[in-house]
Amino acid sequence: MSADVGGQIRTIRKIRKMTVRQLAEAAAISVSLMEKIESGSRVPQSALVVALARALRVGTDRLYGQPYMNGAEADDGVQGVIPDLRRVLLTYDSPDDLVTAPRPLDALVAETRQVARMRQDGQYVPMGPLLPGLLMELTHRALSSSGPERQRAFWWLATGYRATNSLAHKLGYHDLSLTAVERVHWAADRSGDPLMQTSAAYLKGGAMLRMGAYTSARRLLEGLADAVERLAPEGALSDEALAVQGAILLKLAILEARDRRPERAHDRLSEAHACADLLGADSVHYEMSFGPTNVRIHWVAALIDSGDADQALARLGEWGASQGRAEWELPVPLAGERASHHHIDVAAARLATGDARGAFGSLQAARRIAPNHARNHPTLRATAATLARVDRTSGEEVAAFARWAGITR
Repeated sequence: MSADVGGQIRTIRKIRKMTVRQLAEAAAISVSLMEKIESGSRVPQSALVVALARALRVGTDRLYGQPYMNGAEADDGVQGVIPDLRRVLLTYDSPDDLVTAPRPLDALVAETRQVARMRQDGQYVPMGPLLPGLLMELTHRALSSSGPERQRAFWWLATGYRATNSLAHKLGYHDLSLTAVERVHWAADRSGDPLMQTSAAYLKGGAMLRMGAYTSARRLLEGLADAVERLAPEGALSDEALAVQGAILLKLAILEARDRRPERAHDRLSEAHACADLLGADSVHYEMSFGPTNVRIHWVAALIDSGDADQALARLGEWGASQGRAEWELPVPLAGERASHHHIDVAAARLATGDARGAFGSLQAARRIAPNHARNHPTLRATAATLARVDRTSGEEVAAFARWAGITR
């Protein structure tokens, strides 16, 4: 499958019998930008892909060409687990019988922790085969237990479903991802933990955002932020609640940036910054990475989503100066998926400003940190495809990278 997003857009535009001007007007962009996107010389931002998909009456996965069945899948085979996951998610409340009794809950919790770490680091290839059996055992354990053990089993089952959602989304199976989000809700509602229920609803808000349902996502996420505040009427939120609240505010910031409201995005980022100051350090609670580092990462992402690549790169330079470097460097350790995603965003920003070599360096960094995540990311693939087309000075190096990503040329 080609990584040429512009080519996909051009093909579907013609099927819909639309002119370039008509599509540009429907997406509220200039004709010249539309022409650059279709020619492959400009990589569209996520928000713009959503707008174009809506105008063309297709899903974003159609424009991205997902799921990617190509050289990458031939090497990794990670999508081979999808049929099993579909069956497990379909039979969530009436699971297939097990050949042997499920393992004790402590053993299942230990494996779910391992899966959660793999998810955070974008290690989809080793994580995928673990999920179907683990979900089945957790489901049987939860349904056959009672009292606190039942709630604990459902809590960890929600965590397992969250990993499934991430895997399905990153591989481009968005229908399965939405089903997994519903299963996270189902399990979280039985966990007896309000913050787990909040984190489940947060995932739904993220899905709404990806589909361009900005009003609905805003309403949901703002309601969640209020609900977290009510968990501590005197304002003394726990570290866990601060992390969840901060993650909600960062999601709202990205939403506002994509909805072309940069001032509101700035306000939400400032609120998240205040939460990070109270938390004091980077953390992971309820599968949410939050802290000073993630606030900065989202600040850059919001600027990029707002179409201000120059300002995003300038901000990286300002923060880098405080480190004695030309550009801000991410602290170590940091969740691999988050770090890889940041470098992919920066690569697209560099390419938009004409820095092809810098863009390629950022793509290489994303690959080093989390190769499974990078290889399946549509923005990396689109950026690499554009570099292979426009940057003739890099020669075989960029071509080899494109082949690794499974891009056909």
